[in-house]
Amino acid sequence: MAMIGIIGGSGLDDPDILDAPQDRSVDTAWGSPSAPLRIGTIAGIEVAILGRHGRGHTIPPSQVNYRANIQALKDAGCACILATSAVGSLRQEIGRGDLVILDQFIDFTKQRDATFHERFEPDQPIHTPMADPFDPALRDILIQVCRRKSLAFHPTGTVVTIEGPRFSTRAESRMFRSWGADIINMSIATEAALAREAGIPYAAVAMSTDYDCWKDDEEAVSWEAILAVFKGNADKVTSVLVEAIPLVARLN
Repeated sequence: MAMIGIIGGSGLDDPDILDAPQDRSVDTAWGSPSAPLRIGTIAGIEVAILGRHGRGHTIPPSQVNYRANIQALKDAGCACILATSAVGSLRQEIGRGDLVILDQFIDFTKQRDATFHERFEPDQPIHTPMADPFDPALRDILIQVCRRKSLAFHPTGTVVTIEGPRFSTRAESRMFRSWGADIINMSIATEAALAREAGIPYAAVAMSTDYDCWKDDEEAVSWEAILAVFKGNADKVTSVLVEAIPLVARLN
């Protein structure tokens, strides 16, 4: 049975959901990943967890070695990747603590190594299809689990990924809303694109923690507010992952 990869985001950099966990330090052709892989089992299924921002959240989103993270999970034998992320809501109906099963992204990053293809072989350009960047089978499982658990969630959502680590201006936040984005974060588009290039099915469950800064009747987003909401609701995300793993294993 193939291993399943999990990339933990803000508030879930090192979730305590594995049985018999062991750390495995790895290196890749792209350098070192954000942290050692933590490998153990969930319901008897081998799982590798990687903290996107390192243990202790020491790596800013613009400095994460996304290529090494994806490569490390691929080299470990992961057949697919489930990711988590804290996000800001750009829609009134996506409340604090709500989960969103992403189906589209807008990449607004500016300075990242966001492809494995640094050069083409002569007359062999590689342009990866990205129309639907999140794996439909993995998304269906996450949606099923959220429904079964009667969680407040949204089965679709477009995330705009910004460079960070700064938050948006009000003008930017309103612009992203006008573009059709539903939520905002600083990592998912980069990961999803690289996973697609690497041929690894990828899906993400996001938790809304704030309203960014587009709402005039709300205080603008702060890191302290994000962490407070995520810590208060982290069990939702971990419970979805734990219940999804056996279903995901049946796909491989």
